[in-house]
Amino acid sequence: MQLALQVLKKVLPAAACTALLCSSPVLAAGDQPSVPYVPTPQAVVERMLAMAKVTAGDYLIDLGSGDGRIVVTAASKYGARGFGVDLNPERIDEANDNARRNRVTDKVAFYQRNLFDTDLSQATVITMYLLPRVNLQLRPKLLDLKPGTRLVSHDFDMGDWKADEHVRMGANDKFSGAGGESDVYLWIVPAKVAGTWRSRLTAAGKPQTYEIRLEQKYQSVGGSVRVNGKPALIQGAKLSGAELTLSFTAEINGAPVKHEFSGRVDGGRMAGEAALSGKQLASRVEWIAERTEAAR
Repeated sequence: MQLALQVLKKVLPAAACTALLCSSPVLAAGDQPSVPYVPTPQAVVERMLAMAKVTAGDYLIDLGSGDGRIVVTAASKYGARGFGVDLNPERIDEANDNARRNRVTDKVAFYQRNLFDTDLSQATVITMYLLPRVNLQLRPKLLDLKPGTRLVSHDFDMGDWKADEHVRMGANDKFSGAGGESDVYLWIVPAKVAGTWRSRLTAAGKPQTYEIRLEQKYQSVGGSVRVNGKPALIQGAKLSGAELTLSFTAEINGAPVKHEFSGRVDGGRMAGEAALSGKQLASRVEWIAERTEAAR
């Protein structure tokens, strides 16, 4: 065990997790942890919850919950509900004691459970302090969560899925008071928008037909448009959760018209508003698009 800890420190000098013991999907709930538990500093906990913009309406799940400080803080400070999972029964006992001391047992719970077997569908916020390889193993499951779900990770990222927000901060009580720097990453689960969408708008008194082809890598979106069969390039696109904005310039009645679409994605349907502006045209109209072909 001593040698294993020395190797771990050499390979991952900053790899102290709220529950590194949750890093292996092959462990059963009754198995004993083989790596040390190191808590997330309270200042980092506060930053994680602030970045996620936690409110009383949120349901937070902490993967590798340790002594429960993230879930308990979310409940006591913001009124959020939620639960934590950990493989170590001693950590579960500590977390429940923490919840009782802070009088939030009506809002939180803690389970001795493998995080890979945990149903995450109820979450609006997920927090974690896990090894990089575990983040990558979890990534497909996280990307399938409801668009807009916020994910916050202490110290470790998600590979080529770039964070929507990243901060580095000092933490004096990190590593049992030794101190150090912490990275905090935030992702917002994006809607799946890749594919072909069709829409019709009335502009300049005439119906206009739109075919929008979108390509997507995580929250990055691009593509092209055909307006009444004529091509146009998407000049700006932004996807945040289920909220999508697109802008492009296309010819209508022989004149260039700037289009700015903003709406919400709900499965195979987008709905929102389109702002159209040109030399002889300025209007805002309701915009609805239906997906006719999903990306392979």
